[in-house]
This record gives sequence, C-alpha cells and structure tokens, in this order.
Amino acid sequence: MASYYKIVTNIVTQHIFTIVFLLTISYIARHFFCFRGIRLQQFSNLNTNNCMKVYQTNEIKNISLVGSSGSGKTTLTEAMLFESGVIKRRGSIEAKNTVSDYFPVEHEYGYSVFPTVFHSEWMGRKLNMIDCPGADDFVGGLITSLSVTDTALMLINAQHGVEVGTQNQYRQIEKLKKPCIFVVNQLDHEKADFDKTVDDLRQNFGNKVVLIQYPIQTGPAFNAVVDVLLMKLYTWKPDGGVPTISDIPANELQRASELHNILVEAAAEHEENLMEKYFADGNLTEDEMRMGIRFGLVHRDIFPVFCISAAKDMGVRRLMEFLGNVVPYVRDSAAPVASNGEEVAPLQENNASIYVFKTSVEPHIGEVSFFKVMSGKVKEGDDLYNATRQSKERLTQIYAVCGSIRTKVDELVAGDIGATVKLKNTRTSNTLNGKNADLQFDFIKYPEWKFRKAIAAVNQADEEKLSEVLTRMHEEDPTWIIEYSKELKQTIVHGQGEFHLKTLKWRIENNDKILINYSNPRIPYRETITKTARADYRHKKQSGGAGQFGEVHLIIEPCVEGVPEKEVYKISGQEIKISVRDKQEYPLEWGGKLVFINSIVGGVIDARFLPAIQKGIMDCMEQGPLTGSYARDIRVIVYDGKMHPVDSNEISFRLAGKYAFSEAFKNAGPKVLEPIYDVEVLVPSASMGDVMSDLQGRRALIMGMESDKGMEKIFAKVPLKEMNNYSISLSSNTRGRASFSMKFASYELLPSDVQDALLKEYEKSKVAE
Repeated sequence: MASYYKIVTNIVTQHIFTIVFLLTISYIARHFFCFRGIRLQQFSNLNTNNCMKVYQTNEIKNISLVGSSGSGKTTLTEAMLFESGVIKRRGSIEAKNTVSDYFPVEHEYGYSVFPTVFHSEWMGRKLNMIDCPGADDFVGGLITSLSVTDTALMLINAQHGVEVGTQNQYRQIEKLKKPCIFVVNQLDHEKADFDKTVDDLRQNFGNKVVLIQYPIQTGPAFNAVVDVLLMKLYTWKPDGGVPTISDIPANELQRASELHNILVEAAAEHEENLMEKYFADGNLTEDEMRMGIRFGLVHRDIFPVFCISAAKDMGVRRLMEFLGNVVPYVRDSAAPVASNGEEVAPLQENNASIYVFKTSVEPHIGEVSFFKVMSGKVKEGDDLYNATRQSKERLTQIYAVCGSIRTKVDELVAGDIGATVKLKNTRTSNTLNGKNADLQFDFIKYPEWKFRKAIAAVNQADEEKLSEVLTRMHEEDPTWIIEYSKELKQTIVHGQGEFHLKTLKWRIENNDKILINYSNPRIPYRETITKTARADYRHKKQSGGAGQFGEVHLIIEPCVEGVPEKEVYKISGQEIKISVRDKQEYPLEWGGKLVFINSIVGGVIDARFLPAIQKGIMDCMEQGPLTGSYARDIRVIVYDGKMHPVDSNEISFRLAGKYAFSEAFKNAGPKVLEPIYDVEVLVPSASMGDVMSDLQGRRALIMGMESDKGMEKIFAKVPLKEMNNYSISLSSNTRGRASFSMKFASYELLPSDVQDALLKEYEKSKVAE
C-alpha cells in the first residue's frame, strides 16, 4: 500500500512540475514579446479575439503623418500607440521592432518605404493615421495617404528646420488642399533651435503659422512647454509620459499672454460669429477657440505649431488631445467626388461603396487590401461588386489596422479606414459597391516618372517569375511603372528616382530570390521622310504550278497637317498625274499616322489586292531602314502596277508593296526623330546657374522661367536620351534642394551630328549580331 501511495505521489508531483513549467514559459514569452515592443496579437498578425467598437462618421478623424526623412514620424507613431494603449512598450528603429516599419526592406534601410496605416482610440474618437515615407523617391505613398485622409501632421526636425523634403511634401499638401499642423520634434537634441525653426516656418508658409506651444528651453534639458491655448505649463519627468500641469511662471507670463492673444485673433479672424464675440468681449472661451481653430484648419487659414520629443514621449499626449478635440472630423471635410464629378454624401445608409487605396503582400497572409469607406457602411460577409473590374467580391473579414496588427471589426462606416484579406480579383484603385450603389472613384493622381532602367533576370529561366513579381510590386507601389516594350525588346521599370529603383531591386533579390540586372533603356526613336520619292517593285516567283506575281508603283511624301495634296508630281523628270479613287488614314499605335491613297486607273491592280499592299507597307513601317525604329507620318500613293490573271495573289502584292516602299523610303530624305519631354525644374535661386548649365549640356531648349514661393521654376524641352540619370545630377548640383517633373511632349528631328553617330552605332550592333 505504501508503494502504491508513493507511485501516485510521484505522478502528481510530475504533473504539477509540468504545469508550473508551462506557465513559466508562457509568462516569459509574454514578457519577452512586450519587451521587444511586439504584442502577441502583432506576432500572430490577426487579432480576432475581440471586436472593436463601431465608430460613427462623426467620431472618426483621418490624419497623415508626414515629414522629411529623419524627422521622427515612426518614433512618434510608437509614442502615440503607447499613449493610447495599443502597445505596452515602445519599439525603436534601431531594434527593428516598430509597429509601422515591419517590412524587411525597412529594417534594412532604417526608415519607412511604404505608408503604414494605424489607429488610436482616444477620447471616445477613432484616430486613423498613416505614417508616410519621408524620402522624395517614395512620394507615391505620401500622395496615397493624403488623398484618403483629411489632415496632415507635418513633423519638423528642430535641428534642421524646414528641409527640402518639408517643402516638397508641403507642395503635395497644398495641391490637395489639406489642413496642416506643424509639430516641431527632437527638441531634446543638443542642436535643436526652436526660434530658428519657427522663423523658417513663417518664411516658407507665411503668417498662417501660429504657435500653440513653445519650449522653456531646448537641448538635453528640454522637459517643459508653455501651452498658449490652455495657458498652462506642461512639465515631464525624464522618461516622459503623463505631464505635470501647472500655472505659467511669472517670467514667462508676458510672452505667453502675447502669443495667446495672437492665437485668439487667429481663431476669431475667419469665423464671423467668433469675430463679433471677440470684438465684444476681447477674448474667447477655450471651447470657442477650439471651434475657431478647427474652422481655420478646414479652410487652411491656420497652421498650428506644437512642441514634442517623440523619443522621450514628451508632449505626445497633449498633441493627441488636440487631435481628438480640434482636428476636423470626416464630416467637416469636403465630400468625396466620384469619377463622374458628382459629390458623394457619406451618410447614405444603403449605398455602400469602398475604395481600395493600397495593397500589400505579407508573409503567411497573402494580399492585404486597405480601403476607405466612401459611403454607407460595410459588414463582414457583405457581397460587393467591383465596378472597376466588373467582378464580384465577398468581404469575408474586415479589420481595423495598426501596422501588422489587425483587429477584427463587425462593420465600418463612411469615412473609416480598414483592411480585408484574400480578395479574388481586386487591385489598388478599384471601387467596390453594394447592390444599391453605382459609384467609381479615381481621385489619386500620381506624378510622372523621373528615373527609368531596363530590367532583366540574370538567369533567363527566371523571366516569367520576374514578370509576375513586377506586376505585384506595381500593385504595392503604383509609382513603380512596368513597361514591356515590344519595340525596344526590353522590360523597363520607371520610378521616382535612383533610390526608388534600388529599393525595387533589393526586394526582388532578397524577398523573391531573383537576381536581376539594370541597364540603360534603349530610346524609342522614330523614322520619317523629308521629301517626295517614287519607286516600283516587281515580285515574281515561279517554282512549278501556280507562281507568284505582283508589281506595284508608288509615291511617298511627308504627311504634314494643313498641306494640300498634289494632283501632279514631277519626279526625276517624270510627270505623274494622280486621280484619287480612295483615301484611308491609319492612326499608328506608336504615334503619327499613315495615309494610304488608291490612285489606280484602268484596273491594272484589282481592288482586292490593295489591302495586301497596305499590309506590306505596314510591315516595313514597323522596322524602319535607318535604325529599325517605327516609321510615322507618311503619305503613300499607289498609282500603277501590274497583275497576272493566274499567279497574282495577296502574298505577292504584300511583298511587292513592302519592297517598293522600302526603296522609296531610302530616297525620300529619311530622318530619325527623337522623343522630347517637357521638363519643369523647381530650384533654389542660388543653384540656378549650375542647373541651367547642366540643362544646356543636355541639349535642352529653355522655354521660360518664373518665381514660385522663394524658388525658381525652369521650363525646358529636353531629349529623353539626355534625361538618363538627371535626378542624380540635379540632386548633386543643388544638394538635394531641387525637384523636377517630366512629361512626353513630341517627336522632333534628331540633329545631323547626333543622327550620324546613332547610325554608326546601329550598324556596329547589326554587325555584332
């Protein structure tokens, strides 16, 4: 019996030990992930245990977090999520464990590459925010974010003040007419200069810049700000967090009062009732000031300025209070406009419509589609119709998003932002409608490309896989534009700069394990003629049985708009009269046109063979005799020929037409045309000389110049061939302070010396083949 009890005791002891061991491991794991700044729900990606509250349109605010690289957007994101309880510990860029930078390429580079959606539940409101990339090469993410949000929160690095990236991003904010709040960050840095930063802001953005706060001191001792809206002093302990709020000290009271009065005037200035109240009482209540500031924000009449140290979590809570109390709600912002130009009222109960503004592909999940509810509301399990691709989709699950953390929600209403997974046939920029909606949106407009390279897999066997990867990459970033050029026999990727395409290369080689090479793309030249010429060609072939016979006489001349057509041609002493029987114009897919005129008399060529002659001419125009480029803008007159009652057929006349055209083309003063682009360069005045000199070295034709808010704008026409690597040169000449855009304008004749060099190069390449 004693032995029996001993056995039972041993078994129980072992089970207790196992249970304690498992509990200990669980405890350690939980605290390890918290220490790394990663919640368990983030580690598993999908948090489906608890459903979030459904927020209404009048409880939702959508905000873009923007600023130059290094201004601290990702660090501020961590502080905001920590303050609102989404994460228990703040991650850091150095530790590669932040919520918003969770892609491997972002860990590699140490800053944001893609816009990251996150949210905070704060003061009974839902703050949807998007952390935007700061580098100019990733402007597509900035434009996407600003297009689906209502307010921009612009971070300014207190060490540097207004930077090139600040100016470039502000232009996008201004273009989209979004309210803007400036947040001066890194005030704890030893080189921080708040007063100079504010001077920079006012110099660049005018007197609409109004202080809400100012620091008592900057540098490592930074720990307090005066809030002139609330007229209180906010002080933090060394680790930041919840501030101590006290009265403003006497030695700061005069400055604070002056700034408070400026703020009150700004709040009252643009709202008639508040202005009357201010004139009557000489002041406004706190709530009235908030209302006035909100009104000023919506109409872009006020640009408030806040002070923070995101790294130390100082000032972040107060900033979030302002976002919750003052920043415009979705209902306060302009209604979305559909593709047909009609405004769409968001609160249409049975008129659900969502717009997919971003797609990402994530490990173990696949495609994640981020969307904004444009009208009505959507629920889990809703069947929607993709109006862009004309297909059906089902929202099997919908989530509120916080980086890689996704929290399940029952429904989302107009103005809200969310995500869904595994849609079958939906892509970025698609509109999905409920059964009662008939809407389509296309309001995100991306800039033209600025940098391009030909791309090829090192291993030819990977070409098909590379094509699939490039298509997917374009979905994730629409400013990566993929062109499969039949003409150039190259795949060309276009982007916003050298670093933009380097990022693409890194992702393909490291994520998809395909080695690739970049090279300079070929130039899509065109060929044309400059004078009139004639030729004839007889195709005759006899090989037993029925043979082949066709003879074509034709004239070619330049096709110039507005030039009258001739009735008589004198060529090499021969006079040829033309009687137009039929005239066809063929717009060419590569630009320009072919005019094909039937002037056959007496039935010397049967009408049924004329289409074959035209096809033969087109065969030749698809590969011009000078450089193998497409030919364009040519008028062809078929005026004579011969046929055989037995041996003539379509192939005979197709070949006869082709070779007659080729012979005439060589005698018609053939010339090469090159693509010319309209280029706009925005450059600081101090760099004008270097930039102008560089453009002239690229055969640019300067069309004009004008001043634009402290910058100079240059308008020029530049050959595409000369724009290779221009973004690198411009950045070098201006220390990164300039920007440019380019758009195709026209084809123009290549200068003779350049054409001679091109033809020699082409002949060498043909010999090498």
